[in-house]
Amino acid sequence: MIFGCKSEPNKDEAAESTEGNTIPVDYAKGFTLTDFGNYKILTVENPWPEADVSYRYLLAEKDAEIPKNIKYDQKITVPVEKVVVTSTTHIPSLEVLEEEQTLVGFPGLDYISSEETRKLINNGSVTELGKNEAINTEILLDLQPDVVIGFSLDGSNKTFNTIQKSGIPVVFNGDWTESSPLGKAEWIKFFGAFYNKSEEAAEFFKEVSAAYEDAKKLAENSSSQPTVISGAMYQDQWYLPAGDSWQAQFMEDANANYLYSDSRGSGSISLSFENVLEKAKDADFWAGPAQFLTYEEMENTSQHYREFDAFQKKNIYTFASATGTTGGVIFYELAPIRPDLVLKDLISIFHPELLPNYETTFYKPLQ
Repeated sequence: MIFGCKSEPNKDEAAESTEGNTIPVDYAKGFTLTDFGNYKILTVENPWPEADVSYRYLLAEKDAEIPKNIKYDQKITVPVEKVVVTSTTHIPSLEVLEEEQTLVGFPGLDYISSEETRKLINNGSVTELGKNEAINTEILLDLQPDVVIGFSLDGSNKTFNTIQKSGIPVVFNGDWTESSPLGKAEWIKFFGAFYNKSEEAAEFFKEVSAAYEDAKKLAENSSSQPTVISGAMYQDQWYLPAGDSWQAQFMEDANANYLYSDSRGSGSISLSFENVLEKAKDADFWAGPAQFLTYEEMENTSQHYREFDAFQKKNIYTFASATGTTGGVIFYELAPIRPDLVLKDLISIFHPELLPNYETTFYKPLQ
């Protein structure tokens, strides 16, 4: 448990009325949202991988009458007017809801790529908070945000504990724990709740999910199913997406044969070079070779890369080359909320006849 003290008043009393409107959540597995009119209950089920705790957040309008027997971990007054978020994946959600102007602080401003939010950074509206693992709490407390949207790898973030003890609520966002592309994107509804914009969030997700499903059906029209490898070596180990990861799901939905789709796990797996070479030497495509930007860079790092057909035939595609003005990788920021664009990128690469003259958003040919 991250917090030593939780706000759960009147524990012996009956639970609050269930006569609320449950906001539909179709793909995401990490949160639920119930609307009671002038207040909402947001429950985050999976704040980090294999978490054994969930959190209930009360999102209440300023003059809302809250039942005395309601139970919650943190209370946030909505709509929020000042917010601190801690991941670049949160930025597009604010922009979709047209609430980027509420952002007052962020750890690692250079990682933000969005032109709209960079304008706010450049005019001094957003304050640098240091590194994510060591947020400058003194500066953050001076900003007095209504809420801090954070994430934790294992629930041991002492900085969040300090922030919360000061009276500023910390809410965990678990979008990164979702394994499906549409599951990640549906967390726009999480953000919509903080701004009383659940309808706008639902409408956006409806459009994205429809575009994704249409692209998936388009990919099924191809009779070919090219083989694909991913990842690269780091200190003699090859790291690549596991078979249950969102990256693997993208390749399956793009009608490609990801050669490690049968591996277990939703993160990454590590293998020996020999293992990967034996299985993937003849792979048609190589999608996502870590942070490499050029064939020369790969070759200089390891001559072994030359042994793969995808290297020899120049069929390697990277998302690392599409960056913002300060070097942030656009894929890490925008892809989670726009999986439809990722899928179309991959379809145009694996099945170019289905999307002729398509200009990709994230994946570019390795130089």
